Amino acid sequence: MSTGSVLVEDRGAVRIVTLNRPDKRNAIDIPVRLELADAIETAGEDNSVRAIVLTGAGTAFCSGGDITSMERMSPERAMERTQLAQRVIRAIWSAAKPVVAAVEGSAYGAGVALAAACDRVVAARDARFATTFTNVGLAGDMGTFASLPARVGIARARQMLMMPTPIDAPMALEIGLVDGLAEPGAALSAALADAERLAAGPTQAYGVIKSLLAAGSALSPFELLDLEAKHQAQLFDTDDFAEGIAAFRAKRRPQFGTVPT
Repeated sequence: MSTGSVLVEDRGAVRIVTLNRPDKRNAIDIPVRLELADAIETAGEDNSVRAIVLTGAGTAFCSGGDITSMERMSPERAMERTQLAQRVIRAIWSAAKPVVAAVEGSAYGAGVALAAACDRVVAARDARFATTFTNVGLAGDMGTFASLPARVGIARARQMLMMPTPIDAPMALEIGLVDGLAEPGAALSAALADAERLAAGPTQAYGVIKSLLAAGSALSPFELLDLEAKHQAQLFDTDDFAEGIAAFRAKRRPQFGTVPT
């Protein structure tokens, strides 16, 4: 299924969302932001979808914001534009299911932010990453100041943002920006394998993991204990938990997403 610059395809319980501007190296303009946010929000709300893979068509994951569509503008006008980009990241973070990025080629500027916002990043060994916002006099958006320090630490994030030298995928793996490597051309298939594994897991528990990790830095340890207990108690009354216990007792693999018998 296509909505123009974003393609959507289901592989069982995994939904693949693909940036489809290969001639622009999947640079993000305002129409793409709207289409991408719609696609991810829809996948997040669809109970038949248990994991999401985000990737790019052609030779690049995402080369960043489409500079050809940018111009000097008032802060009020720029705020509207920026909020459209933030909506994409909110959709990824709000989806109560895993989101896996499959990165081939380059992920620059907003492309780094888009990948870093995902729950897992699989990159081809020859992929390259750079936070190039300062090249056009900007600091960064699309969750950069949350996702990047969470993955690589504040000190390294500062250097990546202020001195945006491209780094290769093996280095990205070493510093935590990337979670897994694949051979060139195989990032999507590797990400799909991970997404299929996640789709077979306890989706509600994954949703709790995402929400608690997101809340952790804003809460005191004691507040986090209370929230952790609340969510864990709710999970005790789910079909996934009942299935996990039934499978353990029967000495078989659990079939999450089904009602135990």
